[in-house]
Amino acid sequence: MTDDLVIRWRDEVTDDEAAELVASSGGTPEPGWWDRVRPHSLGWVTARAADGGLVGFVNVAWDGARHAFLVDTATHPNRQRQGIGTAVVRCAAEGARAAGCEWLHVDFEPHLERFYLESCGFRTTAAGLIRLTGG
Repeated sequence: MTDDLVIRWRDEVTDDEAAELVASSGGTPEPGWWDRVRPHSLGWVTARAADGGLVGFVNVAWDGARHAFLVDTATHPNRQRQGIGTAVVRCAAEGARAAGCEWLHVDFEPHLERFYLESCGFRTTAAGLIRLTGG
């Protein structure tokens, strides 16, 4: 990871910043998405470059007790493979642990398996999934 980064738990982040980063990473954020989600989050982690630009992010949802869930992990494409994603996930785990959570869950597409299992230390578990929308 480069030395020009500042990683923070629950740092201020605007809806526009979050949407821009998610879009740069291939996602399709809706306007107002982060403003709607933030009040329901346990926390989130930002990675900011020296100029203050948001280059990494992860949101941490939770059940209000022992289980936390990583959602919307993103690293700017120009800054990938520099350890930023791993650093924000590590900070998210620390934040969830400090809040009293016992478990941190994540689901991911197959091409991200190496990142989550090898770089971040998750292990595979049995899980279930129901698709609620068509397509």
